[in-house]
Amino acid sequence: MSKQPLKRGEKVLLSIFGVFFLLAMIAYVGIETVRMRSDKPMFPQTTHFDFSEQGKQGSSIYLKANCNSCHRAMRSGTSMGLSLDGIGSKRSLEWLEKFLHDPESMYEGATLDHGLRPKEAAYVSRMPPEDLHLIAIFLSELRADAGSSVAKMPPEGRSEFIDKMIGTWAPESWKEKYQDIRDKPQ
Repeated sequence: MSKQPLKRGEKVLLSIFGVFFLLAMIAYVGIETVRMRSDKPMFPQTTHFDFSEQGKQGSSIYLKANCNSCHRAMRSGTSMGLSLDGIGSKRSLEWLEKFLHDPESMYEGATLDHGLRPKEAAYVSRMPPEDLHLIAIFLSELRADAGSSVAKMPPEGRSEFIDKMIGTWAPESWKEKYQDIRDKPQ
């Protein structure tokens, strides 16, 4: 079987792909060079953690249990499951502990991987209660600044972006029915 030469259209498409690939590589090298030479982070860090001794123990148990094979926490792990950075700003310690013990009762329905066998993370609810408590403390100490993408609360003060989104997308009936949480006294 002889090799058939590329047609003109195939050559054009291959050339366009090559140019895009080359530009992407140049941009990647450029941005990585800037990032590595800069003494400041490129993006503001809106998640943070300051662990207590129990939080450190919970972090160790979390890592040993391979929770980071599905979840991101402390800016590392995978993104297969929910990112846990900032979860302590959304959920209470009590909620997190109850979830770890019996996740499907917290959602009042089936969860993707947590719950009873044959679910992938069924082992979590069978861990010793003291380990689950320490993991819950660790998770509760993963905090986020108000206004970050993983925070429960919007940024302090007014935001032109949020005001425009509400003005554009929120029906008038919602504006009468619900109070803007930014207007509530804290």
